[in-house]
Amino acid sequence: MPKAKPNTKKSSPAKPGTPNEAARAFALVEPELDDVREVVPINVDIPRAVSVAIGAVPHLQALRPRFVEELPRFPLSQLDKLPTYALAAWYAHLLALPASVGQDALKRLLDEATPLREDLLVAAEALSHKGIVDAPRVAEIRRGQGHLDTANDLVALAALFDEVWDAVKNRTTVEWEDVERASRLGPELLVALGARQQPGVPAPKAGDTAERRARAFTLLVNAYDACRRAVSYLRWNEGDADAIAPSLFARGGGRKPGAGKNNAGSGGEDGEEEGGGASAEPGAPGGEPLLGPTVA
Repeated sequence: MPKAKPNTKKSSPAKPGTPNEAARAFALVEPELDDVREVVPINVDIPRAVSVAIGAVPHLQALRPRFVEELPRFPLSQLDKLPTYALAAWYAHLLALPASVGQDALKRLLDEATPLREDLLVAAEALSHKGIVDAPRVAEIRRGQGHLDTANDLVALAALFDEVWDAVKNRTTVEWEDVERASRLGPELLVALGARQQPGVPAPKAGDTAERRARAFTLLVNAYDACRRAVSYLRWNEGDADAIAPSLFARGGGRKPGAGKNNAGSGGEDGEEEGGGASAEPGAPGGEPLLGPTVA
């Protein structure tokens, strides 16, 4: 039987939540970190992965009734807690970054971030006019005001360009180096703005911040992968599983061979493979289909 025409509704990377939302999410998730047994290697840009996951959440939640009806063994907590896991991973990433100290450092970051945001926004708006990127998502980024929004906007814009880079790299004035820098600069700016200290939120426990980042990221990857496997089954005939829940792992993104630089701001690792990680796991879009109506 031929597959139906894919659904044209496609998820698009979204801005991470506010620092206060992220800190609260991390406080909720922190007790689960010690229970993580097998840590997922961080071979992906965490800000981009968080942006992709947050953008997919509304599309996944719209399928919740089908999760309940057609996948009775699916652990719904993986779907329901996905936004919390995404924000917790985002905050854990901020906790692990080195601090930029002093007003001079903050001013340098802002002096770079403000024009970079505008350059990327203007280019994204031109692409949205052509229908290449999601116009409402770009408009939402444009509405951002203030330094905190500037930081989050850079992360969302970097993820937006990363997602479509192969299609637009010869049609835009944006350079790949701009995309990579935006993804690093957004978190650096948040740290410089003091986003790690949120009033009214329990302080994170003392400990290895890199280890906690890896564990929080693992919770996000495991929950998101479970949802992707379920969507692959539920939307097999429509063929739009990847549009609903894109991979968290970059699939080419314009990176040049050998250009994977280890960077504390991105979470990348030297020599990382494109499309690595969970993008081809059994049952995920692009992998083997699920063989039954249950998900363990």
